[in-house]
Amino acid sequence: MGKILVVDDAKTMRRIIKNSLIKLGFNEADILEAEDGVKAWELFQQYKDEIDAVLTDWNMPNMNGLELVKKIRNFEQEQGILGKGANFIKDIKAGKGVKIIMITTEGGKESVIEAVKAGVNNYIVKPFNIQKLKEKLQMIKLIGAA
Repeated sequence: MGKILVVDDAKTMRRIIKNSLIKLGFNEADILEAEDGVKAWELFQQYKDEIDAVLTDWNMPNMNGLELVKKIRNFEQEQGILGKGANFIKDIKAGKGVKIIMITTEGGKESVIEAVKAGVNNYIVKPFNIQKLKEKLQMIKLIGAA
């Protein structure tokens, strides 16, 4: 298992997500944290060959989660990891590229559709519990089914 990047401007939310990941069997040393998209992008660039997943909030200062998702996906397209056009979503669904879960209070249908079009693999609306996180991680095959 590689690294997981947890991105949220609320330190408490980062701690909740991190503690949930540890309870689900992830190694604390493999969990990176960022308080906004700018810091997350720096960490992504630094650890791009090791990061398996990004769990990001939407609403953050400096660079929001949607902008971060687009930046990561554009980078992956430039690297040839993901296709363009119709192949983009097909490649995301096939599990190519880093796995991205948006964890946010933005629960409206339009927001979910916008995030999926940008390239998120899954979506969690806050507040959430560890069981919901586990289900979403299983759906993107980051952890096995129990």
